[in-house]
Amino acid sequence: MTTRSDNTRGALLMVASMAAFTFGDTCVKALGGQMPLSQILTIRGLVSTLFIGLLAWRMGALRRDVPRRDMVLVLLRAVAEVAAALFFFTALFNMPFANVSALLQMLPLTITLGSALFFREPVGWRRWLAIAVGFGGMLLIVRPGTEGYNIYSLAALCAVACVTVRDLVTRRMSAAVPSLYVTLVTAAAVLVFAAIWSLFQDWVPVTPRNGALLAGASLFIIGGYTFSVMVMRVGEVGFVAPFRYTSLVLALLLGWLVFDEWPALLSLVGAGIIVATGGFTLWREMQVRRQAKTRRT
Repeated sequence: MTTRSDNTRGALLMVASMAAFTFGDTCVKALGGQMPLSQILTIRGLVSTLFIGLLAWRMGALRRDVPRRDMVLVLLRAVAEVAAALFFFTALFNMPFANVSALLQMLPLTITLGSALFFREPVGWRRWLAIAVGFGGMLLIVRPGTEGYNIYSLAALCAVACVTVRDLVTRRMSAAVPSLYVTLVTAAAVLVFAAIWSLFQDWVPVTPRNGALLAGASLFIIGGYTFSVMVMRVGEVGFVAPFRYTSLVLALLLGWLVFDEWPALLSLVGAGIIVATGGFTLWREMQVRRQAKTRRT
């Protein structure tokens, strides 16, 4: 039985995971223009893959036989993550930090939409309305047809689409696949892609400043992965999941303090709409699960 203390620990772990990923993205964004993206992802990926591989080995996640169907899903998830990383960092280098982060907060909405369209999962009118309103918030951030709209806004939306595919694929995996195994394959796929890509680009010398940022990006990504694995084991999903939105608050602060960025008023309104509708969708899904569980008992 989940206790209040479990939910509290789960919420803190979710906040820690989101903070680690956001600080890591800040380090990578600060490297933009100083080093090729392929070089950044290769160095960061090498450190994180080695750490995750060691952790997976120590926890016995490499000793299980993965069913063939699940292996196909694991590889498909890895491809989606590679595409997501490419689109996300392309957008991150060329858009305000908070705008990219706000668009990523659409994931609860896009995953619910994808589940309904591709897996025929039932979605009530309340969540359909939340999805529609949330996409309206997205349009306030992207503002197609205006001077602020560019190809990098499209790259951010492509990143959202790829992460949605990644998470939908993850939902179809059986419990026989350890979470750390999936994380390791995903990290290794990004590393392999970046390493091959880097062969066609000139590497640049790593200055002390850039070396410190690379070290920070590597350490934060390790922390993010570790906390995200831990949060899966603690607390109720419906209680813990909304704390993922703390990343947007942190992205706003870091964008202002580090990069002297502050989103336009319409973008802030759009971000607020996305957070509100996404939070409602998560809450409503929790209610639906509880009702279904009650009917079965």
